[in-house]
Amino acid sequence: MNTNLQVKLGEWSELQADAQAVRTAVFVEEQKIPAALEWDAMDVQCLHAVAYDAQGKAIGTGRLLPDGHIGRMAVLSTARNCGVGAEILRQLMAQAKSRGMQAVQLNAQISAEPFYQREGFHREGDLFMEAGIEHVHMNKTL
Repeated sequence: MNTNLQVKLGEWSELQADAQAVRTAVFVEEQKIPAALEWDAMDVQCLHAVAYDAQGKAIGTGRLLPDGHIGRMAVLSTARNCGVGAEILRQLMAQAKSRGMQAVQLNAQISAEPFYQREGFHREGDLFMEAGIEHVHMNKTL
């Protein structure tokens, strides 16, 4: 792990501002996903992870749903390929395991499939479209 990286785990009420800033930058602005598709009622039910750089700026986020789905994984373009996403993912998987979950699953953008494969996820099923972007369902036994 990057020693300048800190990942905070918490509820939406605590991490909303930072998680929203990262998700807005990545999904709404960069990937042009309509804001109405980005925000859902599940955020308040999830465990959130937000990664911060050495200056305390939020640079990545992800969430763990109560059913073991990991979602809304996003890392600012300036912080990619530095281990930020992997650290967020590992911490969310550790939380899932500590909560007694046997497996985790996610819907990966096709461009991110190799990243998730490196973390031990396996593709399940065919490609599908979500928010105008090709995705694949992936899972990992914990």
